[in-house]
Amino acid sequence: MTSRPLSGPAAIAALPRNRLLGEFSLWSADLANMETDLRRIEPYVDLHHIDVADARFTPGFLFFPDFVARIAKLTAKPIHVHLMVEAEIVEEQARQFIEAGADLISVHAENGDAGLRAIALAKELEAEAGVVLRLETPVSAIEPFIDHVAFVTLLGTSIGLKGQSLSERACDRLVEARSLLRKAGREDQIILAADGGIREQTVPLLRQAGAQTVVLGSLAFGDKNLGDRIAWLHGLESRVS
Repeated sequence: MTSRPLSGPAAIAALPRNRLLGEFSLWSADLANMETDLRRIEPYVDLHHIDVADARFTPGFLFFPDFVARIAKLTAKPIHVHLMVEAEIVEEQARQFIEAGADLISVHAENGDAGLRAIALAKELEAEAGVVLRLETPVSAIEPFIDHVAFVTLLGTSIGLKGQSLSERACDRLVEARSLLRKAGREDQIILAADGGIREQTVPLLRQAGAQTVVLGSLAFGDKNLGDRIAWLHGLESRVS
């Protein structure tokens, strides 16, 4: 078992803000050898990303609370759970995954008022909260959530499907989101994340557009020299002042 020095909002607040973060999607790990993969990435990962899918809001089923509970015992790094679930279950799912060990729960803006209630519940349970936006949803949909979250994640591909190319709209959407955060006076308090279509040629573009973390899948887990990959990631500069 690994000791976790910080949890919940304190763990998210402690994330570095002077470089691009490495958020690793455990969907791309070797699920049959998860403990081995976790040991390999532990020196490099800033934040574990775990997708949850109900096969209604998004295609297919993905991970469950017991999985998160096991991961929480094996890492000292924060755990970000992305709930891709329908509005009627988002609150209960938030509760279950926080109780399992999630430090940060992100709900979809498309969940509307139920998403806001799930965020309030996360705060009651001493976890941090975030909001995620599907590619086809206007960026303005994050506005009701801005005052209540520490993360805003924009999907750059269709939801729940691996291996897609980054949408040509993704970078402009990050710029628009950054403008909304600035207008609300929350730019310094919220981490702006890009998820989907993360490739060697797209990460610099997303960083220049204002991304502060990218959700790495095969770009991390498929790299035999992870130290060099993460050094490259940390060296990417943003054009956003």
